[in-house]
Amino acid sequence: MSQNLLKPLSIDPKSLGRVAVLFGGTSAERDVSIMSGTGVLKALQSQGVEAFAFDPAERPLQELKAEGVDRCFIALHGRGGEDGTVQGALELLGIPYTGSGVMASSIAMDKVMTKRIWRFEGLPTPDWRIVASAAECEQALAVLGAPMIVKPAREGSSIGLTKVTDVAQCAAAYAAAAQHDPEVLCEQFIEGEETTCPVLIVEGEAQALPVIRIVAPGGNYDYQNKYFTDEVKYLCPSELDVAEEAEIQREVVRAFKTLGCRGWARADVMIRRSDRQPFLLEINTSPGMTGHSLVPMSAKVAGLSYEQLCVHLLASATLDRNA
Repeated sequence: MSQNLLKPLSIDPKSLGRVAVLFGGTSAERDVSIMSGTGVLKALQSQGVEAFAFDPAERPLQELKAEGVDRCFIALHGRGGEDGTVQGALELLGIPYTGSGVMASSIAMDKVMTKRIWRFEGLPTPDWRIVASAAECEQALAVLGAPMIVKPAREGSSIGLTKVTDVAQCAAAYAAAAQHDPEVLCEQFIEGEETTCPVLIVEGEAQALPVIRIVAPGGNYDYQNKYFTDEVKYLCPSELDVAEEAEIQREVVRAFKTLGCRGWARADVMIRRSDRQPFLLEINTSPGMTGHSLVPMSAKVAGLSYEQLCVHLLASATLDRNA
C-alpha cells in the first residue's frame, strides 16, 4: 500500500454508542494490555466517544449488558483475550467487538495451527517441530539446525522464547517455554532482517500498511526491548527495496485472509539474508497499542493518527453473524 493514502473516517462519535475498552485480563501479557488499553481509552475519549475501562479480571463480562454497552474495543493480549474466548462470550452477549471473530482469533493465537494452515495454503513459514520434552527439543535441534527458536505455542510478546545455539541449552529452553504452555514449538531460525506489517480493513478490503523494519540490539527483540527500552530502531518507511516491501505486503494480506481475520492484525516476517525470501512467523489479531507499538507507527506513516486509528477500529466492531 502506498504511504499517506489512508483518510480518517468521518464518524459522529455519538453514533458509536457506549463503549467498553477491555484491557488487563489474566494472561501473561496483562501489563502490556493495561498499557495498550489505557492509551486506547484516552484516545477514544479525546475524540468524544463515550468510553470507559473494563477489566475482565475484575468484573464478569455479563456486566457489560448491565452497563448498556453498545460495542467493545478489545485491547486484551494473550490467552483469555486474544484467543477467541472473550470473542465467543461477546457473541453470546450480542455485543459487537473489534478485531477478528472466534475462529480466526483462536487459530491465530495457536502458532502451530497457524503454521499448518499457512503451509497448506503455500505461504512461506519456517520449518518446525512440536516437542513434549527436553529430549525431543534436542532431537528437533538435530533436524532443524542451530540456531533454533524454542517458544510456547500459544503465547505472545516473546514470553518464554529462547534462541538455542547449542544442545546444552535445550533443557532450559524447553522448561522456559513449557512454563507458559504445555505445547512447545521448536522453529527453524531465519537469519536475516526482522520486519512486521499491519493489515487494516479499509472500505471492506484488507490493505497492508507500510512495513516496519526492526533493528534490535544484538538482534535480540525480546520482551524487555519491545516494551521498556528505547534501544530498538524501528524504520518506517522500511528503506527496503520497493518490490521487496510490496511482496511482503502481498504475503501478509494473504496470510490475514487465509485465517479469516477481520478488522486488523499485524504479521511478523523475517527476510532471509541469503536469498531475500520472506518467511511468515505469526500473526497478532489484537496487536499492541502502547507507546512502543508498531501498528500505530505504521498507520501514522500511512496518514492516520493514533486517535484516528482507534476510532477507525472501533467503527469496524461487529459480530461473526454480521461480518
